[in-house]
Amino acid sequence: MDTTQLLKGVLDVAVLAVVEDEDGYGYDVVRRLRAAGIEDVGDASVYGTLRRLYAGGALSSYVVPSDEGPHRKYYGINSQGRAMLDAQRKEWHEFAATMGRLLGTEGTK
Repeated sequence: MDTTQLLKGVLDVAVLAVVEDEDGYGYDVVRRLRAAGIEDVGDASVYGTLRRLYAGGALSSYVVPSDEGPHRKYYGINSQGRAMLDAQRKEWHEFAATMGRLLGTEGTK
């Protein structure tokens, strides 16, 4: 199955989940998503998602200077982002349960 379209639908919630416990800069978020198993995620998609979530008020940001290269812009989840993540988690679990019933795989691993 081509997961490209699925990924577009869940990238916001995946990014919020990645920065929930620890702030991260763009490439760090990409790396963590790939380490979690979302290997086909594109750098540009993640950077765009971070900017969109920030503009939408779900993330805060700050810049950390670096002596070894360009400064890094870190993103962290805020209260609005946590509320969004909680709502999207609930929606995801309901959707996954529905798909599990439809595909006859509910409760299997």
